[in-house]
Amino acid sequence: MAKEPGYVYILTNPSFREDWVKIGKSSRPVDVRSKELDNTAVPLPFEIYATLKTEKYDIVEKKIHKAIDRLTDLRIRQNREFFNIKPELALEIFKDEAMILDDAVITMYENNQPIVPMVNDMTFPTKPAVQHRPRFKFSMVNIPIGAELTFVPTGVKVRVASDDQIEYEGRIYKLSPFVGTFMPVEKRNASGAYQGAKFFTYKDEILDSIRTRIESNEQ
Repeated sequence: MAKEPGYVYILTNPSFREDWVKIGKSSRPVDVRSKELDNTAVPLPFEIYATLKTEKYDIVEKKIHKAIDRLTDLRIRQNREFFNIKPELALEIFKDEAMILDDAVITMYENNQPIVPMVNDMTFPTKPAVQHRPRFKFSMVNIPIGAELTFVPTGVKVRVASDDQIEYEGRIYKLSPFVGTFMPVEKRNASGAYQGAKFFTYKDEILDSIRTRIESNEQ
């Protein structure tokens, strides 16, 4: 039975500094959670900045906390979910994590409401700010098993082992974990999350570019 999706959220508070945020998780809608946090310990109510909806919200929250901790000692208190980081940067880390999830939906908020696009003074149904494509598979771009790929950051060669795995030095990897393992230290991003198809080429073309080209031709 599939697990019900939950949320990882970024909350701000007018009574905090501009670079203080709360990053936590909730199995219920985040507006319910933000109201629960409105108590006498906080002068003003929390405001929802953004949410990431996914079935893996428990794991994702821990990974985001760890990613921020790697930047420097940004926790305001070590046992709390408050961080000395601008919400814009926290959102970039959310986006990095969302890239490697199949079901991630990131939604931006304004005045505690999901952002609703306006066209010709008409309000349309709320749309998530970011909704990610299905996870990359080699069959999407007609790359056969056994084909040779190049890992761009280091130039090493790997071979396609299955529809979503590669082989390198006798070991099997999925694309994104391979990037996280073998990315040179000086090229790593803050979150440690990578969209694998952006870092490999097949016949000198980036996998993600091949996918985009094929999808464009299909439309």
